[in-house]
Amino acid sequence: MSAKRYDLVVVGAGSAGAACALAAARYGLRVALLERQRFDKAGARWVNGVPGWCFDAAGLARPAAPEARGAGKHGRFHLVGGYGPRRLVIDDLDSYDVDMRRLVERLQREAATHGVEMIDEATVTAFNRGGVSTTSGELRTDLVVDASGWTGARLLPRQPLAVTDLCAAAQEVRRVSDPAAALAFFHENQAEPGDIICFSGVEGGYSILNLRLEGDEFSILTGSIPSDGRLSGQAMIRRFVREHPFIGERIFGGARVIPLAPANPCLVGGRVALLGDSGCQVFAAHGSGVGAGLVAARMLADAVAQDNSLWAYNVAWQRKLGGLFASSYLFARYSRTLSGADIGEMLESGAMSEASVRATMTQQLPRLGFGDLYGMGRAVTRIPRRLRGLVPVISASAGLQLHYRRYPEKRSDLPRWLAGLRRWLWLGGISRGDLDRHVPPITG
Repeated sequence: MSAKRYDLVVVGAGSAGAACALAAARYGLRVALLERQRFDKAGARWVNGVPGWCFDAAGLARPAAPEARGAGKHGRFHLVGGYGPRRLVIDDLDSYDVDMRRLVERLQREAATHGVEMIDEATVTAFNRGGVSTTSGELRTDLVVDASGWTGARLLPRQPLAVTDLCAAAQEVRRVSDPAAALAFFHENQAEPGDIICFSGVEGGYSILNLRLEGDEFSILTGSIPSDGRLSGQAMIRRFVREHPFIGERIFGGARVIPLAPANPCLVGGRVALLGDSGCQVFAAHGSGVGAGLVAARMLADAVAQDNSLWAYNVAWQRKLGGLFASSYLFARYSRTLSGADIGEMLESGAMSEASVRATMTQQLPRLGFGDLYGMGRAVTRIPRRLRGLVPVISASAGLQLHYRRYPEKRSDLPRWLAGLRRWLWLGGISRGDLDRHVPPITG
């Protein structure tokens, strides 16, 4: 392959990378999309919940069947403390169960239609001033996007995460071998087909067993932190299937380690920008980075097309979403101290309200009126003292929102801002050792 010149080279053709390539090509930029596997193997290969607003912000059409499974948006959502009985039921969540195989294929197809050069089964062998060297040839460019995932190309150095900040998630769609028994299981758990039952805190505080029955198919989503001595997401699925004979053969699914940390406080280094899991753009309280990756992809393309600047993307992301995602990490860390029974108590008391749970599931800040704030304040005073570690988390989260909105325009002002970030995370309960991983020193 002869060396060609591109405005942007995107490494990684999963949902974030393909969305970025598409958004940039819509501006008329010359873009190459590089993938180490075949394109039909890129990205997530399972079902993932993605908030509707993320598609809107990314400039993408919301998914329709069969990309959106079931009736499209979530049905009723049942959040259960442990295996019950305490629960909170929410209707009409603005979130879709998305078949990620089909979403990635849609984004790749549209990118190719808009003129993106598609290069698969190629890996990066060197990155230099002139561009990117790959096993398929030289790609000349000034700007590179690393959307290759947490374990991907690693075009920028990064601090390792502690094993306690790695979530082992898994998802499978399986046949129903006994429809009557499957229906009886949902009715026993006060739910109907199409509803989602989310048993929380069943393998440590940061864990879920998320179930949905749709026709003759049964979806199982799990996640946990195995370093806490708990079962992994994959092991949770195996156990559930073994204990419930009405679940039949596997249709599709997959598993992945998800990094749980505040998004990288500097997503740009020289001519390289981090996108998606590569930059830890994961909503930790939900354990998903798909929606974040789509939104960030649009921000990055806007910055390159309008300002020819990766730094403008970094500033835009941090100011708009950095505080939200850092706060979600504090809540995720706090949840690890809870049991399923504790979560049930917080649901019953109102400390975990419908507004806060809805916001978590749609990856947004909760919209709380005076009545909501008053009710949550009273609820916190009613929960046992051992659970009141939530108070500093809430306080630090409010401070983080303000701090991120002041993210510096100039890189030279970044060290002082990072020192403030360390203080807020420490006030939210993050140890100094973890701070060194999440907020590495940046100078110049």
